[in-house]
Amino acid sequence: MDLTLPPLSPALSPRGPVVLCILDGIGVGRGDDGDAVAMARTPVLDRLLAACPHTRLEAHGTSVGLPSDGDMGNSEVGHNALGAGRVFQQGASLVNEAFASGRAFTGETWRWLTSAGTLHLLGLVSDGNVHSHIDHLARLVRQASEDGVARLRVHVLTDGRDVDRRSALRWVRPLEAQLAACTSRGLDYRIASGGGRMHITMDRYEADWDMVARGHDCHVHGVARPFASASAAIETLYAEDPEVDDQHLPAFVVVDDHGEPTGPIEDGDGVLFFNFRGDRALEISRVFERREDVPDAGQEPTPDVRYAGMMQYDGDLSIPRRFLVEPPAIDRTVAEYLAAAGLHSLAISETQKFGHVTYFFNGNRSGRPDEALEDWTEIPSDRVPFDTRPEMKAAEITAEVCAVLAAGGVDHVRLNLANGDMVGHTGDFAATVRAVEHVDGCVGQLEEAVRAVSGVLLVTADHGNADEMYRVDKETGDYATDSGGQRIPRTSHSLNPVPLILVDPSGTWRLAPVEGAGLANVAATVLNLLGLSTPPDYLPSLVEPS
Repeated sequence: MDLTLPPLSPALSPRGPVVLCILDGIGVGRGDDGDAVAMARTPVLDRLLAACPHTRLEAHGTSVGLPSDGDMGNSEVGHNALGAGRVFQQGASLVNEAFASGRAFTGETWRWLTSAGTLHLLGLVSDGNVHSHIDHLARLVRQASEDGVARLRVHVLTDGRDVDRRSALRWVRPLEAQLAACTSRGLDYRIASGGGRMHITMDRYEADWDMVARGHDCHVHGVARPFASASAAIETLYAEDPEVDDQHLPAFVVVDDHGEPTGPIEDGDGVLFFNFRGDRALEISRVFERREDVPDAGQEPTPDVRYAGMMQYDGDLSIPRRFLVEPPAIDRTVAEYLAAAGLHSLAISETQKFGHVTYFFNGNRSGRPDEALEDWTEIPSDRVPFDTRPEMKAAEITAEVCAVLAAGGVDHVRLNLANGDMVGHTGDFAATVRAVEHVDGCVGQLEEAVRAVSGVLLVTADHGNADEMYRVDKETGDYATDSGGQRIPRTSHSLNPVPLILVDPSGTWRLAPVEGAGLANVAATVLNLLGLSTPPDYLPSLVEPS
């Protein structure tokens, strides 16, 4: 495929590199005392907003390919949109359609899974719709019962991150009731194990393989604290530690009347990981497929099972080999067009968001479009709670970018500063304010470095988070409070728009009037700033000549 784009006029040729700075999780909120972005001291961002062209971009719902505008954006779909230049239907939408049509259950993968021994369903149990949705799990259970699957076990990962921090029982209790109803009809359906998503199983980017090992031992071998039911486990863990939230719940197993685990995963069983989002599904998928590159995954060997994912989480690496629903086919990304034009790019972030500026930005591909023209730099993340070090690795990322710009030879840099999102997810308001303030200082250093090489700086975000730190009552619009009158922390993303700031010292460009602009408009913007025309099917650029 010819990816050559016509150049713009010589007058619009870039004088220096174009830097796309993604402030992860820093949206435009209400500007009140529940908005950590507004409460932070941000002299750099304040100055840029006062002096430079800026606008707001939609970063959630249908603007990034999710089913409805009530769906929060996330880093996966946000970076897909930033890099793709078009809106592709994303995981939740694709699963909804495949389930509604029944196509997911008529293919070979479902028949292969359900003709094995016990069918195990493993995944995140909530309605957050970022990694999974409880409706999908309910449908899987119903379909299995209709298809005559005699024995089924569910392994629940509690959320508390994309939903309220202590809301697991809202979904676990109805799930237990659904399974009990199936059992009353002569089937054997139960919850077998569980634990918090940030404690077991759902590691990403190999930041903490111990999480995967704990999940493996819990789900596969029943090695964890025993309880009579999942709801009893959650209730007890809440009572024992009033500070623990769902994302950090310790692992547990459900045992029978003799104290034996009810659902170890054994040779010949079928295992379906029902999350649709890929980043936190890759490592556990590699474990179950017994890939050669997997570190020690736990105390005991992984059994020989029939494993599938809700979707294929990495097409380049074929992880997993079998899946229920086809993922979006994203082609002709910004990175591909830049490589075709012979332009040299750098993608850089710390471990927690490294896959977003590489894999997701490049259309869910693990490889670079041209190894000679696109460099990747990963700064290892600290393995500490993010609220204890809200600075994270932003300074190190910034220093590396500044050094690369000063050395020359790069045309485009995209970087992600993860602080606003990762610290925002902790629900710690003071720590999130510190995170935003630290990021602000880094933006100032990036601006200075870009100006020194006559470049252009674009500052934006992939979704909101730090901008809405407390739960909002949907009826009143006020911050919700608990029985003691204290505001209820919000650990999930927001529905707020995100900023886009154009820092162009040459004055060559101004913002173009684009109605309903979203993250996908940024791709054409980057191409234009680099002297290339907009591909015919890309969403319009956000800039035009001054």
